[in-house]
Amino acid sequence: MKILWVFAHPERRSLGGSLLTEALRTLESLGHEHRTSDLYRMGWKAVVDADDFGDLGGRSCERLLVGAEQERAYAERSLSEDIRREQEKITWADTLVFQFPLWWFGPPAILKGWFDRVLVQGFGFGLKGPDGRTLRYGEGGLAGKRALVVTSVGARESGFGPRGIHGQLDQVLFPLLHGTFWYTGMAALPPFVVYGADRLTAADYAREAAELRERLHTLHATDPLPFHHENGGAYDEDLVLRPELAPGLSGVGVHR
Repeated sequence: MKILWVFAHPERRSLGGSLLTEALRTLESLGHEHRTSDLYRMGWKAVVDADDFGDLGGRSCERLLVGAEQERAYAERSLSEDIRREQEKITWADTLVFQFPLWWFGPPAILKGWFDRVLVQGFGFGLKGPDGRTLRYGEGGLAGKRALVVTSVGARESGFGPRGIHGQLDQVLFPLLHGTFWYTGMAALPPFVVYGADRLTAADYAREAAELRERLHTLHATDPLPFHHENGGAYDEDLVLRPELAPGLSGVGVHR
């Protein structure tokens, strides 16, 4: 496999950094090709602005229309060089891994900025099929690729369970798993989660590292989360799940 590992943690001597070292060593032992984007070490710019889109001065532009400028600059190959490098890595890879600590129930701002700046309209989304259908939620610019979250949280696992106070983790991560991965066409794999990260003992770490190695050994065979395709007949013309699917239920869980 060809794996792009996107790492978003400011400290390489952290738990996350240690797991990254374990993971890359494992990928090499399995014969997989891998490339890494260590966002903090790269000094990744986390905010979208006009500098992303090349020279705007030659055109009449009363205000910055981000989606339109993304699509134009992508088509004209005038996106900033850092964005184009990351898009080239994505195109090369068949599997993307996003490793980050869960901060305020989501990824750190630097990784959110990577999504904002790299998965631009025309590349990650905003594509049309030959029949004019919008290609998203199972189709789109990144269809055929797989995506895995590797994350650590300070809380106990029970707090992220079905009745846990923090909310069920797959639903906490729904904006990423469904709204980013699946939206752009990537098949979302079940996340790898380290709970109680701030309290791990050496024995705990050894167990977690072994479990991560095992996940990577079986990565090619892991079944993705079974989200419904937008264009697969599960949704009506208003993009509402048809009543015969998950009858009587509501919330993000019905989309699986």
